[in-house]
Amino acid sequence: MPLAYSTLGVPGLPLVEAARLAAEHGWQGLELRCADGETVHPAMTAHERRAAVHTLGAAGVTPIALASYVGVAAPGDDAPVLAGLRTALRLAADLGAPAVRVFPHGGDGPPGEADARAVRRLTAVAAQAQALGVRVLVETHDSHRGGRRLGRLLDRVAHPAVGALWDLMHTHLAGETPAQSYAALAPHLGHVQVKDIAGAGDLTPLPLGAGVLPVADCVRLLPPGAWVAWEYEAPWHPAAAPLPPLLGAGAALLAGLRAGG
Repeated sequence: MPLAYSTLGVPGLPLVEAARLAAEHGWQGLELRCADGETVHPAMTAHERRAAVHTLGAAGVTPIALASYVGVAAPGDDAPVLAGLRTALRLAADLGAPAVRVFPHGGDGPPGEADARAVRRLTAVAAQAQALGVRVLVETHDSHRGGRRLGRLLDRVAHPAVGALWDLMHTHLAGETPAQSYAALAPHLGHVQVKDIAGAGDLTPLPLGAGVLPVADCVRLLPPGAWVAWEYEAPWHPAAAPLPPLLGAGAALLAGLRAGG
């Protein structure tokens, strides 16, 4: 089971340092947060993109996804959403990342309208994504927190270049068991994000295995070769312990779970 960690857990850290941490602590990949103030961002120059590819290659670390903040079901006009999607797809292709993470962000309006917006927009970029060799992965999050709701949306899109990113915390908080989430998402699954928390009332990130999330049940459901990424939400929880000292134990725990330990 290949392991990655999200650079969300090390905000502002230069890519060369994030890759070094991965290589030294048993993580084969990185999920690259794409945002202003990060090494990876939408306005990267061609030179910066080539340098990032070199940095990752030199460390032997795979970029498993570009974590964008596009909301594919967001209310409003399609044009800015499609522009953001296309920008992220081109950046992912330039960096050698096989996927772009997007959010639903469907809002509080009628669920059917949010689904229709997402289906329309995802369908509009699916052919370009496929041509670039990049999948658009919609995360179980916000308006589509549960795997079953997201699975129904993706069933309507029905394109191999569009899939799901299973965030275990959100499906758990939606009241689903890992088996229920996996059954709904398996036909579309890209990769999985794991994390740990104290409970629904305290989302401060914890070391893997120290909280209430069913990480073991999730990991043991996955097919061989499926990527598992640790997303540690450091920017939103400044009181959380720093991620780097936790990386070695986290990798060992996940590897042990997959082996049945």
